[in-house]
Amino acid sequence: MESALNATADLETYLVQAIDLATRNVHNHGGPFGAVVVTASGQAFEGLNRVTATNDPTAHAEVTAIRAACAGTGTFDLTGATLYTSCEPCPMCLASALWARVDQIIFAADRHDAARAGFDDAVFYDYFETPVELRSMPVRRLAPAQTSPLAPFEAWLASGTRIDY
Repeated sequence: MESALNATADLETYLVQAIDLATRNVHNHGGPFGAVVVTASGQAFEGLNRVTATNDPTAHAEVTAIRAACAGTGTFDLTGATLYTSCEPCPMCLASALWARVDQIIFAADRHDAARAGFDDAVFYDYFETPVELRSMPVRRLAPAQTSPLAPFEAWLASGTRIDY
């Protein structure tokens, strides 16, 4: 029973850290989002939402934490890591965590809380649920006549120096 309590306390420690980062970030021209990646070996890497501060729409807290963890550990594979975030990850952040092979995500506020504060990502969830032909932003395939669209993949498969991911 005591080990379960300690595990919960550890989870809460990093979640409180993410919430504190988010709150402080608001006072530093950033968005109200913070995140912490804790690797399997126990290393912790922080991330802040810097979208408006850096004019980078991909600079969400979860993404910046993943970038910091990957740079700090020297790998793109965060297997065994936990991502603690002040708010439920948006689809981009969730996809980033999946690409990084994060094992689990623990969040505090949810997407509905974020929407009430003006951060409504429902349009993104709706986008993926809408049939391709009805989506608000068209995404379509075009195969150019002058080259094979498979050329990059063929080069990748033929490369003796590729690093699979």
